[in-house]
Amino acid sequence: MTDSELAALRQTYAQRTLLEADVRPDAVQQFRQWLDEAVAAQLPEPAALTLATVDVATGQPSQRVVLLKGLPDDAGFLFYTNYDSQKGRELAAQPLAALNFFWPGLERQVRVEGRVEKAPEHLSTEYFQSRPRSSQVGAWASPQSQPIAGREELEAREHEIEARFEGQSPLPRPPHWGGYILRPTRIEFWQGRPSRLHDRLVYERPVGTQAWKISRLAP
Repeated sequence: MTDSELAALRQTYAQRTLLEADVRPDAVQQFRQWLDEAVAAQLPEPAALTLATVDVATGQPSQRVVLLKGLPDDAGFLFYTNYDSQKGRELAAQPLAALNFFWPGLERQVRVEGRVEKAPEHLSTEYFQSRPRSSQVGAWASPQSQPIAGREELEAREHEIEARFEGQSPLPRPPHWGGYILRPTRIEFWQGRPSRLHDRLVYERPVGTQAWKISRLAP
């Protein structure tokens, strides 16, 4: 594809509107409604999100796709990972993060910002032990984000873990694996509209307060 062909790729968004009169006063409840609609529309991977963190030492941001696994108490966004991974190390040094959900089938996007905390251990253990055994083994076997010599090393580690926990099910949760909950202070809902005059409604809630303030942003 040439640069001119790439630049010409565009789509007109005209499915829906996003008006202040139509949204819920609570941002997480509004997100849950949109997530339910994405699931009902049978969109691929509706719970997939892009997680952005930052390296405090260099200021370099990084991002990757993970899966949303819950909305605890309608007050947070729950996901799981290896605590020793790049994102885990970055969150340990700077517990602020941003999430992005994109549902092109509904012409919608949601941006979430807030502070991240580790999920309660019982919650992490319960979820870990509900996963397929192969995923449990993989969590033990993979030194996530660390260099390895090749695929063979990873498969050897997998076989080692299988032998170590032979006949045991479920596996214990690794101490380096668990959940994070992002407590949002800002959530923006984006609805595609014609002529690139998109609807953008942002909810903001300072730390320590309960009420959400809703504002409209220019596209």
